[in-house]
Amino acid sequence: MNILIAPDSFKGSLTSLEASAKIEAGVRKVFAKANIVCAPIGDGGEGTMDTLVQTLGGRYHEIEVHNPNGQLIVARFGELRNGSVIIEMAESSGLTLIDPDELDVMHATSYGFGELIKNALDIGARDIFLCIGGSATNDGGVGMLQALGVSFRDNFGNEIPFGGGSLNLITSISTDGLDPRISKSRIKVLCDVNNPLIGENGASFVYGPQKGASNEQAVILDENLNRYADIVEGKIHKKIRSHPGSGAAGGVGFALLGFFNAELLIGVEFVMDILEIDKLIKWADLVVTGEGRIDRQSLFGKVIAGVRSRSKKYNKPVIALGGAISGDVEPLYKSGISSIESSVCRPMTLEDACTHAGEYLENASERIMRTINVGIELGKKNVKC
Repeated sequence: MNILIAPDSFKGSLTSLEASAKIEAGVRKVFAKANIVCAPIGDGGEGTMDTLVQTLGGRYHEIEVHNPNGQLIVARFGELRNGSVIIEMAESSGLTLIDPDELDVMHATSYGFGELIKNALDIGARDIFLCIGGSATNDGGVGMLQALGVSFRDNFGNEIPFGGGSLNLITSISTDGLDPRISKSRIKVLCDVNNPLIGENGASFVYGPQKGASNEQAVILDENLNRYADIVEGKIHKKIRSHPGSGAAGGVGFALLGFFNAELLIGVEFVMDILEIDKLIKWADLVVTGEGRIDRQSLFGKVIAGVRSRSKKYNKPVIALGGAISGDVEPLYKSGISSIESSVCRPMTLEDACTHAGEYLENASERIMRTINVGIELGKKNVKC
């Protein structure tokens, strides 16, 4: 049997590479002689950089940058063998970098992401891929732009403070200091969401709460982004706030469209094309994918949705393994997912689930393979349904 293992990362617990290894270990306990290919996939969020660097070959650069709360940390970006660079926003401005009780979405900044981009330019990179999922920020990308020389001033001529809570103070924007190497670079942005910048489906209301925003703060952040968009669009003479993906990473997508003339791509589709996933799916008898939480959102722009869509073209069965299953997953079955299995098989704390995520995922993989083996044995006996 030929089995393709192509999961996303299990956020906060396993990278896509680690998840692939654990799933394979579970498969081997049942089908020891199976032909298995692991193709870890990212969707533009956390882990995408590692997937591309370690699969395609490359190296990492480590530099000191500011995290979302303004503290200095060491972050990485990847350089592929062809000289192009992969920069992951989660490395510098990610949600997992901040303890839950220290989340401060009103002041969180994307400045460190800009520092990573600047360092990539310093090594001569001009083909740059930006992965903007998993951020802790809602500042419209202003911090990133400030790190690259754009100035945002208030009514008194002072540079505004960090964070989405200060965007209402902007009265003027100057791009005179924007790093000139940006205009000479080819910048592509890998998104894992297609939300607009503002409104009920925008950055603040949809993703603000997971970054620590209260209902009242989400309203303020949305209003601030709207005011910010008015000023930016007036300057660049383009309407981009409703562009799919402009709300990604708390509005970083909007900033990249407006100031870098970047191309926004569906992250999972780009990564699957790079990895030539269609060839692997054609080869496989069974496809196994997964992510940290499986729910209705798994159908939209996520790895599970991408793998399911590609596999459906070739009539290949798909199994999805998740750290947890939430809500109604009937739409996933209707979309073409053959079976879903959760790693969490008993009541436990989130800490326990994350600490032992690898063990539980391996066990879940073994369980689902044993179920498949039952079907194989019944088939040998010509048992009719």
